Amino acid sequence: MNVLLGSNSPRRNELLTQMAIPFIKVGIMCEEDFDKSMELTQVPLYLSKKKSHAYTKLQENELLITADTVVIKGDTILNKPANNKEAAEMLGLLSNDAHEVVTGVTLRTLQNEVSFNATTKVWLNPISPKDISYYIDMYKPYDKAGAYGIQEWFGITQVNRIEGCFYNVIGLPCSLLYNHINKYFNL
Repeated sequence: MNVLLGSNSPRRNELLTQMAIPFIKVGIMCEEDFDKSMELTQVPLYLSKKKSHAYTKLQENELLITADTVVIKGDTILNKPANNKEAAEMLGLLSNDAHEVVTGVTLRTLQNEVSFNATTKVWLNPISPKDISYYIDMYKPYDKAGAYGIQEWFGITQVNRIEGCFYNVIGLPCSLLYNHINKYFNL
């Protein structure tokens, strides 16, 4: 079976490579909008399914993997920041508190579809304005939900602890993904 990864995320590409799963990257054009009344933890699952069904070229003997990751702080989803100001506001909001990172994943063949969520709780230290500015200036986290990458300087210096899958915070709940692929698709 050929595995297709429907994601532009270099981090998801790297994680799937590290899992020793050969794959072909495919582009998917899909608006990432959702009903604002939806339960926040269900948004990434909804978006992973939406991305999956936006891909209309799926063939026999192909398994498509799509995913979406959101950062949830209280009753707010923190998406990718549009600019320096938004990134600084997000990191300030996350400082000295806990938040959740939720990834929704959809696995689809022409015959079968399986979707699941994974949640990781992340606690951050108090973050100084100086550290926020340094991180944004040096790492430009504009392509990351919540404006940070746990695998970078920020995670090394600012994350106090996590509860759940570390790789989920990067963008894929790897062990859960691996188990679902083996259980449902016999790769």
